Amino acid sequence: MRSRRSLSSSRRSIRPRYAAVAGAAALAAALTACSGGGSGDDAKAEKPKLSVNLTGKQAKAGVPVTVKLASGDAKLKDVKVADAEGTELPGKVSADGRGWTSARVAAPGTSYTVRATTQEGGKAGKAFTTAAPEKVNKVTITPGRNIKTVGVAQPLSIVFDHPVKNKAEVEKHLKVKTSDDTVGSWGWIKNYDGRDRVDWRPKDYWKSGTKVALDAQLNGVDSGADGGWFVRDYDTAMTVGKNQVVKVNLDNKTATLTRDGKTVKTVPMSAGTPGGEKASWGGTSVLMAKEGTINMRSETVGLGNAYDKMVDYSMRLTWSGMYAHAAPWNAAYFGNTNHSSGCVGMSTGDAAWLYGQVQIGDPFEVSGNGSKGTPDPGNGFGEWNLSWTDWQAKSALKQAS
Repeated sequence: MRSRRSLSSSRRSIRPRYAAVAGAAALAAALTACSGGGSGDDAKAEKPKLSVNLTGKQAKAGVPVTVKLASGDAKLKDVKVADAEGTELPGKVSADGRGWTSARVAAPGTSYTVRATTQEGGKAGKAFTTAAPEKVNKVTITPGRNIKTVGVAQPLSIVFDHPVKNKAEVEKHLKVKTSDDTVGSWGWIKNYDGRDRVDWRPKDYWKSGTKVALDAQLNGVDSGADGGWFVRDYDTAMTVGKNQVVKVNLDNKTATLTRDGKTVKTVPMSAGTPGGEKASWGGTSVLMAKEGTINMRSETVGLGNAYDKMVDYSMRLTWSGMYAHAAPWNAAYFGNTNHSSGCVGMSTGDAAWLYGQVQIGDPFEVSGNGSKGTPDPGNGFGEWNLSWTDWQAKSALKQAS
């Protein structure tokens, strides 16, 4: 029979063991709660089974990416589809939470990772690579990024390296934003060199101060047969500068610069000789470039060996070779006779003054008798010679509607 003392000692020795076990259990519970371990919601969330419409290493390009939950009752919370550089395709989860579709198409020759998270905390991923393009279509955009301020007649212009058969699809991806909600339209034309081109011009001349941005979301768009794929996006921006117009009067043989509708200065000039290929273009042309001193040779514009001169203060108006420039050799005709090979010639002083005043994108409105008609829309920026209705009709989206 144990003594009361030994029994008491035995009880005292047992209590610390119970306390140690209880303390360890509490500590384990505390660590589990802090670390988000197996007893939390994440542990209960099942890994979702995903179905992606694009798979493998030769997946089809040019279509949206769709992600669906293949089974279970979970709902998608978020889906990210990104290329190797981390650029994501924007998209949206469906109303029922069971699917997601990208707003942009998958680009050719691109590897993508898909990462999906459910509302229950489950996560899953997939990967695929689209087939490389057999041909790539590139573009030239005017105005380029080096031109920030333009005149009131400057359109946005895109020239394509290869033919564009899917014009409506391409046009759908060209986004124009203006600071004052300017009304305008795209129109498809042939550039002077025969390449496909699409321009966006306002209904009327721009308002001075308007800010314009082009976002050409072309990456992953197919040009169509013989055109190839676009493999990048493009953008440009411009601000409309002073509201000025150069008015060339073939009857009075004068060139007048107006600003905000008021005459700044009128100078005498001599335009193209009427009655043949040496006549000037009439209608509206747009100042394409201020080229300064250049060599002008008649054979480059189909006029034989009529001239070969270094010409100062050259302002290009058409691709076919119509300029406004200094023409001191023609001084006897300024203000009285149109006697040039098609250009608007002035004294060196007057040409220097005008050259310093005009902006790329300023309209040159040529009126009076003796012109050879109006330039084709693709010969420079000749779209201003079309009515607004006729210009809108050149939109592929309008034609498709």
